[in-house]
Amino acid sequence: MYWRFFGFKKQVNTRLEVSLSIILNPRFSNMKVAFTSYNPDWKEQFLILKQELDSVLGHLDVQVEHIGSTSVEGLSAKPIIDIMIGLKSEQDLDKLPVLMKQRGYIYYEIYNEDMPYRRFFVKLDKAPEEYGFPTQIVIGETVPDGLHNHGIRIANIHAIATDDENWTRHIAFRDYLRAHPLIKQAYQELKQELSQMDWKDGNHYNSGKDSFIKTEEAKAIKWFLDKNK
Repeated sequence: MYWRFFGFKKQVNTRLEVSLSIILNPRFSNMKVAFTSYNPDWKEQFLILKQELDSVLGHLDVQVEHIGSTSVEGLSAKPIIDIMIGLKSEQDLDKLPVLMKQRGYIYYEIYNEDMPYRRFFVKLDKAPEEYGFPTQIVIGETVPDGLHNHGIRIANIHAIATDDENWTRHIAFRDYLRAHPLIKQAYQELKQELSQMDWKDGNHYNSGKDSFIKTEEAKAIKWFLDKNK
């Protein structure tokens, strides 16, 4: 693959070498990740979900933000809406699971050990019980294979306190991509390349983007903080 933009070719070769070393591992050859052109409807889908989340969590005075690739106009993406819920305090995190499960979201408690600052939820196109899925994946359990099927997933919900550095990181990267078309194009082409490969699951696919994202996130955070001084 040829990268048109000066300064990216060496980085891209390195990233693809990393990606190929991962994907050529015989343990990882199960699925391709759906990857579609930017869809203006993603904005409307976010607004519908935001309205629902505001109605469920409004008493906690949350901030609901559209993040990830579907939030960046013109960027291709997995057709799953990523949403970040901002809380006033980390102490509010554990108020969410009961409220979210009541509205049909699946709570991934298993991720709390690795990311104690975050609570993660998934919304499917049907109620979890219609697929035979639990409403909570508890610590020590394995995620059911069927939940790796992104074709039934509507949204990923990430709940974080707004004073956490990870809140700033996500917002900064989103705004940075929106403001820097060459970086957005580089990210687009990397994602396109990775979408042609086979992956174990969505987390494994994300590992292929990790080098690019970490490099650009560092630039994005500096840009964002300088801009908002």
